[in-house]
Amino acid sequence: MKIGVISDTHGNIHYFEKALSYLKDCDKIIHAGDILYHNPKHNSDNHYDSNAVAQLINSMENIVFVRGNCDSYFDIELIKHEIMDPYLFLEIEGLKIMAAHGYTKSIDKILEDAKEFGCDIFIYGHTHIKYLKMLDEIIVLNPGSPSIPRDDVHSVAIIENREIRLIDIENGGSSIKSLIF
Repeated sequence: MKIGVISDTHGNIHYFEKALSYLKDCDKIIHAGDILYHNPKHNSDNHYDSNAVAQLINSMENIVFVRGNCDSYFDIELIKHEIMDPYLFLEIEGLKIMAAHGYTKSIDKILEDAKEFGCDIFIYGHTHIKYLKMLDEIIVLNPGSPSIPRDDVHSVAIIENREIRLIDIENGGSSIKSLIF
């Protein structure tokens, strides 16, 4: 099974579509929050179109969500899928996956929860900075942001065949980092 991981799209239709071009053949896509709302300081971005992003999301059957700090209840009403809060749990091919946006508690505290739940992979967003590392026998993954990266690389992640790859969506889908588990 191929799993796509995305976070912090913030209503940017251009980068959401670009990210999906790399995730189009994924069986499941996990969105780690901050789906539609766009920070007012980025108003110069002419690709902000939360309605278009919501329509595209609503046409998809393979995507699941956890709520981010910018996901207002008004935005959530635009999306037909359930948005879990504060955690999303999945078990896929024997892998226990927990996703959280990462704003309700420190990442260390959420990682403790992931350990308590016996998770293999913990996914978070919020920082807009990619992260991929094995910590205490749990894989910790932040896919970064395809829309407003704070580390200057528009990115998503793919989990497939016991490997996680961080993907640069602006540079032909080149692999930024990978982890085999």
